[in-house]
Amino acid sequence: MPIAAASLALIALANTAPNPNEPWDAAWPAAESWCLTDHVQLTDETFFLKAGESYFSPDGHMIIFQGTPRPEGDEPAERHYGMYFAPITRDQSGHLAGIGNPVLLSQPGSANTCGWFHPTKFTERGAYTVLFGTTTTAPDDSASSGYQRGTSRYTWQFPNEMEIVKQDIRHVSAQMTSMDDRTGAINKGWMTTATEPLWSRDGYDAEGSWSPDGRHVLYTRLKPGSDDGDLWIYDHVTETHTELIAEPGYDGGPFFSPDGTRICYRSDRRGDKALQLYISELAFDETGKVTGIAKEIAITDNGHVNWAPFFTPDGSMLFYATSEVSHANYEVYAIDATGDRPPGERANARITDARGFDGLPVFSPDGRWMMWTAQRGAMVEGETRPSSQLWAARIDLDAVKARLKANQKRLDDANLEKGFDEFDPSMMEP
Repeated sequence: MPIAAASLALIALANTAPNPNEPWDAAWPAAESWCLTDHVQLTDETFFLKAGESYFSPDGHMIIFQGTPRPEGDEPAERHYGMYFAPITRDQSGHLAGIGNPVLLSQPGSANTCGWFHPTKFTERGAYTVLFGTTTTAPDDSASSGYQRGTSRYTWQFPNEMEIVKQDIRHVSAQMTSMDDRTGAINKGWMTTATEPLWSRDGYDAEGSWSPDGRHVLYTRLKPGSDDGDLWIYDHVTETHTELIAEPGYDGGPFFSPDGTRICYRSDRRGDKALQLYISELAFDETGKVTGIAKEIAITDNGHVNWAPFFTPDGSMLFYATSEVSHANYEVYAIDATGDRPPGERANARITDARGFDGLPVFSPDGRWMMWTAQRGAMVEGETRPSSQLWAARIDLDAVKARLKANQKRLDDANLEKGFDEFDPSMMEP
């Protein structure tokens, strides 16, 4: 069986050395220092085979994430990610230093993805409501479809049993414990309720997140047997579902802007599985219900795989993962999220600069910290590369904006010069 929660309770992840694996890549601390400092590894490879896709609570004190625990002895590893939450720990200076004891939220054997905290249902370090996609029980692999690009390593599954559930988490006295009847796990200091589906229907419903006011849930839906994902929105007030994006190909990974008026997402509508990024302005009726899309803006249009877009706290930029360097080295980039500038005229800026995968960037509510998934930690004996784990670093968003502005000027100047080179006076009317 996987590592017990009692063993997980021993985890106290302190601030790690700036680079725990210099032989793997010695350059990234200096290469990223223009915008990322005070790096800290949040999940540990000795406890998790892999961990990723993490999000902060609205008060910045908690995270929710996916993880696969490292099995004990010769026991087989879990086939799917479990959903966990954990408190953030800080040092005396208030710097993010690590996480406390991870607590398993999902059922053993289930497939899980895309956790999220309710934006208003929380009390200071006390109680939270979360949602995540789960199959509850082990998924039927024969009924699952998948997304994969050629021989590339990235892929994800679309189990028909996947549905979005919510769950309440409550902090109790440090001396109190609760027993999880599903796993026999002891969750010291935390009580969790049973999961409750937000709605139930056949097909894949996941990749969900609440709007900033908590009224709407934005999510991806695939009908049974389909690999053509579309974006939908659920209104808690009217208890209705509205389809937002129904382009051919897979549309997914949507998030609201901080002010709730826009959404960002990835799309494979060109059919080449080189995912592209889009932002859409939402349309509302007089009651505040989202009725559809008012305007869609293409952000990228290139031969790269661009995915996991996420708004900065002020809504001015998108951070995202891309294969722009190579498919063997996904990196986090930033791009302007304002205006109608076409993709070929919209500059970007590289944020991470390390060997291995870097992606799924998100921000603390105050915008001081970026958290993401990276392969840059220590390697466990017998493994050939660092595993995917959660990392965080202090982010200088002003420095990123300055670099984007400089890159945009260079791009504008180059386009202007190209325009002069291509100008033919003989084509002008007399």
